[in-house]
Amino acid sequence: MSMLEAGLRGGTVAILLLVAILSLRDSGRTPAGRNSALFLLSAVGYVTCSAPGVASLDTPLGLSLLAVSLGHPALFWIWAAATFDDEFKPSWRRGFAWLGLVALGMWSLLDSQPIVGFAYSALSLLFVGLAAWHALAGRETDLVEARRRLRMLLAVSAASYGAVLIVTDVVSPGSSVSAPFSIVNAAGLATMTFAIALLWLGIAHEASAVSPTASDQRSSPRPEAPAAGPLDQQEAALLEALRELMEEQKLYRHDGLTIAVLAARLAIPEYRLRRLINRRLGHRNFSSFVNGYRLAEARAALADPVQANVPILTIALDTGFQSLAPFNRAFKTTAGMTPREYRRQHLSRPEPRFAT
Repeated sequence: MSMLEAGLRGGTVAILLLVAILSLRDSGRTPAGRNSALFLLSAVGYVTCSAPGVASLDTPLGLSLLAVSLGHPALFWIWAAATFDDEFKPSWRRGFAWLGLVALGMWSLLDSQPIVGFAYSALSLLFVGLAAWHALAGRETDLVEARRRLRMLLAVSAASYGAVLIVTDVVSPGSSVSAPFSIVNAAGLATMTFAIALLWLGIAHEASAVSPTASDQRSSPRPEAPAAGPLDQQEAALLEALRELMEEQKLYRHDGLTIAVLAARLAIPEYRLRRLINRRLGHRNFSSFVNGYRLAEARAALADPVQANVPILTIALDTGFQSLAPFNRAFKTTAGMTPREYRRQHLSRPEPRFAT
């Protein structure tokens, strides 16, 4: 391995370890922070094991690095889900998926059967594709600008680069760890890592501008405290116009309400509206912002004795949901119970008695 390649790989490992430490320090208690650290450590394993003459099963350290490296595509998928899905919840199924990929990869190395190696590569491609899907699926409703940029980099560049590496190893086994491809790979990994690290640190900076209280109030359409700094006159006017559209004109009831439609009604660019809702109202996702109004109206209707006989489906459709299933999921996430249980609980309360 040349000095240039050693420097590129060493620098890449240093950046990955630094961002992993920062992720654990700043958000280690969250699923996104923990999964980010695991993904970055697995990337360290891949950067190390893909270097010429480094990967070896003869030592415990080499075996450990190989195991970590082989599970990298699965951790890539889990990291993408945790980073881009605000409703992500840890699941043992994802852990088993990672473990299965590692086992399959070790089998392919120890047994050298082509069919096993092909199965490992195919499964790795599937995980890379799922990571790209997570990156692209929610981009239109994402309100965090740095995360939106990371979505495109991940989907277009990182996922494509990973897919090329996997296919290259299938077509020409061992070529990725031999010159001259290994130094090209080292340069590509260094460039990709630097770009992702910058965007990831940008996400952490933007997230710190949103108070935890505001970001946790997804069920409330209007968090009480602004997320960052005092309001200027223009922002105050925009927030008032936004309030009028949502609360008085009830624009959230309209079919096909998007960030583009709402920005057009306010006559401002989309990026400004995303920044306003994210930094001033504490929402990271446009759907959670809109659903806050919808669910607030739904809760009021379900607790209203006058509407006791109105079907729940009717209430869901009237408040802007397209069908019952997403309404039930969103309602249970914010209220901790189903709409039926909520109605039963509130309408079964006895009338208060007053002393005479």
